[in-house]
Amino acid sequence: MVLYHGSYLAVETPDISYSREKVDFGKGFYTTPIKEQAVRWSVRFKRKKGKSIVSVYEIDELELFQTSKILKFETYSDEWLDFILACRRGQNTSNYDVVIGGVANDKVFDTIELFFENLIDKKEAIERLRYEEPNFQYCFRTQSVIDKYLKFTSSEVF
Repeated sequence: MVLYHGSYLAVETPDISYSREKVDFGKGFYTTPIKEQAVRWSVRFKRKKGKSIVSVYEIDELELFQTSKILKFETYSDEWLDFILACRRGQNTSNYDVVIGGVANDKVFDTIELFFENLIDKKEAIERLRYEEPNFQYCFRTQSVIDKYLKFTSSEVF
């Protein structure tokens, strides 16, 4: 399987110590199987850093799933929303190696913010999100899994 990471530099050896804590799936190295999604993310850096680069990785997904602790959200759901909420508040204590699921992109984030601010309830938030097609992300949360499975193959400037 091929995964992509958008940034302002090529990331040949990902290091989660540079990751932020209070994001969708917690501290980790974020990738996506959707190249266009990585390109859109990398272009956000172009204004500030002057560069837009997508790094490309290969991974043996079957081996990863057989040997690692994985949490996968197939759709936006109550469980996904609860997990995002806990991670963004810095309250997630789970020990998953990899978390896979939908991205809280701009449209999705607007709904999540309404929920976080108690302007809509969880049922309304999930109802709004069910019309959104998930943009999948793979969050690698342990350095040992990154080092073992995520193999850098190339990078491309946009």
